Amino acid sequence: MSRIAFYPGTFDPVTNGHADILAGALDIADTVIVAIGVNPSKAPIFTVEERQAMIGEMAKAAGAARRVKAIAFEGLAVEAAKTAGATILVRGLRDSADFDYEMQMAGMNGTLAPGIRTVFLPAAPASRHITATLVRQIAALGGDVAPFVPAGVARRLKAKFARRG
Repeated sequence: MSRIAFYPGTFDPVTNGHADILAGALDIADTVIVAIGVNPSKAPIFTVEERQAMIGEMAKAAGAARRVKAIAFEGLAVEAAKTAGATILVRGLRDSADFDYEMQMAGMNGTLAPGIRTVFLPAAPASRHITATLVRQIAALGGDVAPFVPAGVARRLKAKFARRG
């Protein structure tokens, strides 16, 4: 039986932290579904299609393009995971604040979908400080985001904010 992991997030944009967690997820699952959460009340800087392309590039860079699928979903992540046939819900942890929040979510998700196990993957020290929010802020202010994101994402951010500027 194939082990399917569901890795939800907004991925706006994809960061080196996301790549780190994806690598860990690929170590424990045969297939990883990177699931872009769509919230109609939020205005992301990248479209779902652009984020799917960035996820595809991240998977290719990891040598796992055939094992990674990028999808979009609305609603509860655990319901989307169930629909996708996943038995593992992947969550990355940067610090103790993440841990406290994610433990609560794991408990709730475990009640809603007992057949799906939440697995916490600690971020590597080199990527613990990276958040997509900070990356967006740095890019919006014209800063260099190259240390925090894959090269293709850095180019996309530069182009996106040059058009807005």
